Amino acid sequence: MISTVLVANRGEIACRIFRTCAELGIRTVAVHSDADENALHARVADTAVRLPGATPAQTYLRGDLIVKAALAAGADAVHPGYGFLSENPEFARAVLDAGLLWIGPPPEAIEAMASKTRAKELMGLAPLGEVTEADLPVLVKAAAGGGGRGMRIVRRLQDLQTALDGARAEAASAFGDGEVFVEPYIEQGRHVEVQILADTHGTVWTLGTRDCSLQRRHQKVIEEAPAPGLPSELTEELYALAARAAGAVAYVGAGTVEFLVADGRAHFLEMNTRLQVEHPVTEAVFGLDLVAEQIRIAEGHALPADPPRAQGHAVEARLYAEDPARDWAPQTGTLHRLAVPGGVRLDTGYTDGDEIGVHYDPMLAKAVAHAPTRAEALRKLAGALERAALHGPVTNRDLLVRSLRHAEFAGARMDTAFYDRHLPELTAPATDPFAPLAAALADAHARSRFGGWRNVPSQPQVKRYVMAGEEHEVRYRHTRQGLSADGVRVVHADARLVVLDVDGVRRRFEIARYGDQVHVNSTALTALPRFPDPTDQPVPGSLLAPMPGTVVRIAEDLTEGTPVQAGQPLIWLEAMKMQHQISAPVAGTLTALPVAPGQQVEVGTLLAVVESSQP
Repeated sequence: MISTVLVANRGEIACRIFRTCAELGIRTVAVHSDADENALHARVADTAVRLPGATPAQTYLRGDLIVKAALAAGADAVHPGYGFLSENPEFARAVLDAGLLWIGPPPEAIEAMASKTRAKELMGLAPLGEVTEADLPVLVKAAAGGGGRGMRIVRRLQDLQTALDGARAEAASAFGDGEVFVEPYIEQGRHVEVQILADTHGTVWTLGTRDCSLQRRHQKVIEEAPAPGLPSELTEELYALAARAAGAVAYVGAGTVEFLVADGRAHFLEMNTRLQVEHPVTEAVFGLDLVAEQIRIAEGHALPADPPRAQGHAVEARLYAEDPARDWAPQTGTLHRLAVPGGVRLDTGYTDGDEIGVHYDPMLAKAVAHAPTRAEALRKLAGALERAALHGPVTNRDLLVRSLRHAEFAGARMDTAFYDRHLPELTAPATDPFAPLAAALADAHARSRFGGWRNVPSQPQVKRYVMAGEEHEVRYRHTRQGLSADGVRVVHADARLVVLDVDGVRRRFEIARYGDQVHVNSTALTALPRFPDPTDQPVPGSLLAPMPGTVVRIAEDLTEGTPVQAGQPLIWLEAMKMQHQISAPVAGTLTALPVAPGQQVEVGTLLAVVESSQP
């Protein structure tokens, strides 16, 4: 029996596996980079081993260091989690060669399916060779890994080489493997997958379907089980294809077979030989702990002949530190508060006060709701997210709530182009007109600005805030009767709670302040200084870093004095394992280029200045 497990991963998946291990009485070992020294997964494990360095290539992609860590910590088994080395057959072999138990499929099965090109060949499919106009649109895709990295849609033949180069660089950074391939891109299909679980005694379970159609940058955002509205014949076909894929490689353990469903047909995408981010929705519906089942299978136990019956519906939303309204730009900084109301499962690798860095995926947590029906599960999760306390960097919370309540999604009419169609309406500013007033009243109380009242009218106090990108000015007075604001009666005000009577309706506002950042219920504001510094204004044409990251590339022959065209790519930033392109906003001349490849930049760092050629 396994006594000690090292998890070759980080963040929420490591924490999630540790939780099951603790329930089973198994000791746990974490590995952590220097950037993750104080991360939650390193703190909650029984033992933690440092991997020197910060980037994935220096740390979590170093299988040799991880095996040494397992031996040094006295582990007798390794669980790969997902991402990083979880689909690397050489790592699995290294674990086994070191005399450790591998909690995953055989290396041969990983090898057969880890490369998406080889997986398609096993299923009788093949990627495109030479791409022609008739093949467009196509999808450039990394052969290894997942999570949407190393993927590009190409609609014009002249963009193919740029897409190939970008996908190779991103895949090499995220997975240590820059191989990519090209396949036809289906514009409007549903992403449906089947969870499988197989033991060493020949039993294979197909644990229902999941729909993962709501995606951004080919990375899943909302997932649910079962996939709604599929005809029974199609569902049975999906089960049969999934079982066929598992049988083709003598699969053992947990895995996922992914399909694109369009026009009533199932198109095989890939088989992921690991646990997936969205596995909790399957656990909720089937009443299983898939990590516990993985461990039992690795110990040689047999599965029952038939899986448990599915009950109800489950939906999962991924909370990201990112700004969907600004091209999904990842966000960093201190996560001051993360709390979701009870009744909803929360898997996270963060806790209050943790820092969100630039080196890893921006996912903060997964929130999962289970209910007897799909409608009830959607309502439950949307309500919980709406009331959640998320204090710190910008997140995608409002997008998630609106997505769950959108008529197209609620009616199960969604496809993978959902956000292409609806992003503007889903990211429109969500503001509360009384939030700035509540923030000002709480601030006034906290700073004890009231003093004694005088028997003459007082001048109004003025505060300014930025809310959803717009500046708001609020005014209030301190009178004999207490605080006063035009048209609103102040029932109560202190540093943490403000109660206002608005047209006879009493409204509560919970306040949290962290420096200039103020959170009023679910609305975030930034307090502005009373006298702004005019030197803080950037010069016209300045291109500022939209997120912290690393300058990985500058356009060839780009120097000060170079003429540029509107939309011309100038600089590439890498942040949280994704590459982001910075382009010229107008035609003109590059007058400043103060950055160089390899340079770390913060949000707002000046990257370049383009002087417009237009008068």
